[in-house]
Amino acid sequence: QLQLVESGGGLVQPGGSLRLSCAGSGVISDYDAIAWFRQAPGKEREGVACIKTSDGRTYYGGDVKGRFIITKSSSQNAVYLQMLNLQPEDTGRYYCGLGPWDIFNAWTGFGSWGQGTQVTVSS
Repeated sequence: QLQLVESGGGLVQPGGSLRLSCAGSGVISDYDAIAWFRQAPGKEREGVACIKTSDGRTYYGGDVKGRFIITKSSSQNAVYLQMLNLQPEDTGRYYCGLGPWDIFNAWTGFGSWGQGTQVTVSS
């Protein structure tokens, strides 16, 4: 099973930007989709962005559309999350996971989580 390692989190002021990386131990195109999730203290993990590894199609959670962009590397072993105009409600631990590409059952069936990377948006 592919091992995933997240990085790129940190402390940023409201309106700032961060770019998260999800590095795989092998070729990510062997798997259907990779998604970013986040979990804030006291809340359930929620889906943020998902990318189909074979053709780059994407879908996003409702409150990040237009601010977050998910992409995959040309080398096929990493996925990135560019986050713009960050707000305090974006604070949380961000994880990437493997799962199926299914826009009708978005965010279900994902697993193989990495350790996550912390994003804190605060002035």
